[in-house]
Amino acid sequence: MDKMMEVEVEATNGSSYPHGLLESADVETIVAQYTGHALLQRLVFVAKKAAEKKDETLELEALKVACDESKKGEHTSLHKEVTELMRGRCGPEYDCDAAWVDQVDRRTAQKQDKLESELNGYKANLIKESIRMGHTFLGEFFYEKGDLNAALKCYIRTRDYCTTSKHVVTMCLNVIKVSLELENYLHVLNYVQKGEQNPGVQQDAKTMDKLKCAAGLANLANGKYKIAARNFLEVSAELDNNYSDVIAPQDVATYGAFCALASFDRSELKQKLIDSVSFRNLLELVPEVREVVYDFYASRYASCLKMLTGLKKYLEYDIYLHKHIEELGNQIREKAIVQYTIPFTSVVLQNMATAFNVDVDSLEKEIADLIANGQIHAKVDSHNKILYSRGTDQRDTTFERVKKTGSDYQRDSEHVLLRARLLEYQLVQTSGSSKAAAAMSPELDEK
Repeated sequence: MDKMMEVEVEATNGSSYPHGLLESADVETIVAQYTGHALLQRLVFVAKKAAEKKDETLELEALKVACDESKKGEHTSLHKEVTELMRGRCGPEYDCDAAWVDQVDRRTAQKQDKLESELNGYKANLIKESIRMGHTFLGEFFYEKGDLNAALKCYIRTRDYCTTSKHVVTMCLNVIKVSLELENYLHVLNYVQKGEQNPGVQQDAKTMDKLKCAAGLANLANGKYKIAARNFLEVSAELDNNYSDVIAPQDVATYGAFCALASFDRSELKQKLIDSVSFRNLLELVPEVREVVYDFYASRYASCLKMLTGLKKYLEYDIYLHKHIEELGNQIREKAIVQYTIPFTSVVLQNMATAFNVDVDSLEKEIADLIANGQIHAKVDSHNKILYSRGTDQRDTTFERVKKTGSDYQRDSEHVLLRARLLEYQLVQTSGSSKAAAAMSPELDEK
């Protein structure tokens, strides 16, 4: 381990952060990190997940906050959904507010008529900028109301009326935001690509961070963990709360770290994650995840996997990661087992079981599965409980390398001699020549 890594590990071990394992979602944390649709989405998701796990306290706490937040906007359908999920368990003050729903529905109907009328007027005048703004305002109206499909159509229609690169980027970000909620990840990736290809966007750090976050979420949802990790690791620490209506900086650190641990090899993990100053700043926001990363790299597997098990219970409440946390956890564990065996020609399974804090029999079964899958090139002595690596024959390898070096030298020599002969008889076309080749001389025929 290099000196820098030793310093990092010492700093981590000396941290004053409480390292208790998280068991469930924290509603106060959700409220502090997210805004807009992301806040409401996550609260409802946590409530439904808590109901599945029979955690009524967490379920009702999330629903109460969701009910209060829903009345701050115009999303009446969500308010109805939240109050239905409560089923009268929180008292009359959290029943569906029919008067408020009717009032908001009437107001939004009038607003929609006004916006559509204004848009028709802009179209009649054929002013591109006004038409673009009209579609954008209508899209924002439908988005706030919760009609995502109508909002998406309006945002896409602005594409034909964009006159500057800034307009195109705004259109892309709007389409991406709605497509993420609709789980249309192909759409997300297409518009991320459109946004990144726009001139000047590379110099806009905030916009690039948003595009990388969106691409990471889409690739994570599609199970492309290595690509997702690269997307998240390219997000700068300046993201802060600029994208809080979609994702929080803590999420970027968590998603990026877990995807990287599951898919990167050791050198790539160090280069792109541990040595990345920008991403290390994001990791500081989630000390438990930071501990998992450093423990894994430092080969403290028992501590790493214990922390990982605790985090998995917490991340089951994450709206994007819950479907993948089991698969990611399994891949990280398999990589840890493989990484442990690489330096040794033989390993006593009892010692390895102690390092992973498991019993020998279950570890032997895991190793057998990894050998069958071709991830570990070794064989197990089940009687003596020893793992023997299937090392390559160094003598044959050396002979093959020498043979290849000789072949390469012979080929290169022939090429050099051929070029020399061509130059000698002026058979090489120069840049100033108009002919394809010079005529062959009699001397060459004689030879």
